[in-house]
Amino acid sequence: MNDDGLFAFQKLDVYQASKELARRVEAARIRDAELRDQATRAAKRVFLGLCEGLPNDSTAMRRKYFVMADNSLHETVGALDLAAAIGAVSRSHQLAIQALGLKVHQMLRGLMR
Repeated sequence: MNDDGLFAFQKLDVYQASKELARRVEAARIRDAELRDQATRAAKRVFLGLCEGLPNDSTAMRRKYFVMADNSLHETVGALDLAAAIGAVSRSHQLAIQALGLKVHQMLRGLMR
């Protein structure tokens, strides 16, 4: 922990962006119960996978968690896309989450190199 009471990984852009992604998915209030459950669980897995991988000292373990987080990110984006297609969430919510998802994806790919 640092002097400000945070772990170093909590200050990273990818940590902040993935937390915001989970918050936005929750705030979107998807009207289809199954898709809402799937999207919110997947978005939480993105964030929590990063929380497990970022502080890990093993390169192989970090990669494992980052791949899992990236897979969950794709699930999140797909669930929101489908929700928008069937009218269960606004297109504006879907597009905002899509844009943030792309940002998180790019950062995850950078971490996996």
